[in-house]
Amino acid sequence: MRTRPVAASLAGCTAVLLALMTAPAHAADPARRTLPAGDGWASEGAGTTGGAAADAAHTHTVRTWAEFTAALTAGGSAPRIIRVVGTLNATEGGCEAFEADGYDFARYLADYDPAVWGRDTPVSGPQEDLRAASAAAQGRAVKAYVPADTTIIGVGRNAGITGGSLQIRDVDNVIVRNLTLESPLDCFPQWDPTDGATGAWNSEYDAMVVHGATHVWIDHNTFTDGRYPDSSFPRHFGEIHQRHDGELDIVRGANHVTASWNVFADHDKTLMIGNSDSAAATDAGRLKVTLHHNLFTGVVERAPRVRFGQVDAYNNHYVVGSAYAYSLGVGYESRLYAEKNAFTLPAGADAGRILKKWKDAPLTAVDNRVNGRAVDLVAAHNALNPGDTLRTGAGWTPALRTRVDDARAVPGLVRARAGAGKVR
Repeated sequence: MRTRPVAASLAGCTAVLLALMTAPAHAADPARRTLPAGDGWASEGAGTTGGAAADAAHTHTVRTWAEFTAALTAGGSAPRIIRVVGTLNATEGGCEAFEADGYDFARYLADYDPAVWGRDTPVSGPQEDLRAASAAAQGRAVKAYVPADTTIIGVGRNAGITGGSLQIRDVDNVIVRNLTLESPLDCFPQWDPTDGATGAWNSEYDAMVVHGATHVWIDHNTFTDGRYPDSSFPRHFGEIHQRHDGELDIVRGANHVTASWNVFADHDKTLMIGNSDSAAATDAGRLKVTLHHNLFTGVVERAPRVRFGQVDAYNNHYVVGSAYAYSLGVGYESRLYAEKNAFTLPAGADAGRILKKWKDAPLTAVDNRVNGRAVDLVAAHNALNPGDTLRTGAGWTPALRTRVDDARAVPGLVRARAGAGKVR
């Protein structure tokens, strides 16, 4: 056997030791992980690095909502990392903390009962003014504005935010990972008697909003209604007293977003990409979003609903519950590309309901499986809706993908690896 000279061995050991000593201390730190090259639309151009370059002075560990919001504003425009420990509660004082003097929900119900107010005129008057003032106070408290070049990451398996709304607005280069985000409750929904045939309660506050922002990576989070499912809300004026809005909205010129390995659970209006048909000035040519390896379970609709955007939805798993409208909404000027997704439908549910046509726009849907069986989603929709058919051919082919799994493997992969607490 040939052996290396002692001097050579020592030199080799010294080189390894020096390499270890000079390697960045944060090389294995998940808080400094950046989006891999080619991983969806957020990798376009310069990619998404968040706060990976933050120095010690701009690296924060927070355990309360107050500490979190302070960390978002500390240190000016320098890159920052915010590590979240435990659950941050943005509304620990309860709804009473936001109520304007004189606001009385019982009085509000009495004043605007359709038997008294009618259904033809939007509500107005003292109690509506006090409701609006109370809502404004809640909004100031629960909206947290995320600056550019920021990474927010949960520590361990039990980190999250309840009652808060992350606002990623008009900034570039943000990463949010490993958080359980319980949908915020609107303490003061507004009654609109003119909304639809019978009126509706309208609420505010998405768990996360990407508004006009670019290069955003949303990874390994769990979005859920948690302790407050819609089924727990009472009815007033014959309509559910809705206190939730969306789980994630990507709107108003947002661009180059990747949402990967997240769980979206037990919600109604879940994920909207583009919020208005009239927003061409801000949205045309933008809203480029990749959704891959996400679990949508027990959601009613908008998974996602798309306007304008080139949206690449692949390798997602959709587990449909008893309350179900649709999964993929085809909206105004959208260009959806849906490939190798898996859908688990309950007995009796028609695969033609998976796609919902809101406006005429072409899409590509290939190699998707429903209950383990290959299904042409467009053909299924058109068979169920012969008078309102969809067109195939989105007009583009996604290129920014790092791995594409066989749709038959998707349920097991996503179940095992998606959601908060599973960051590798």
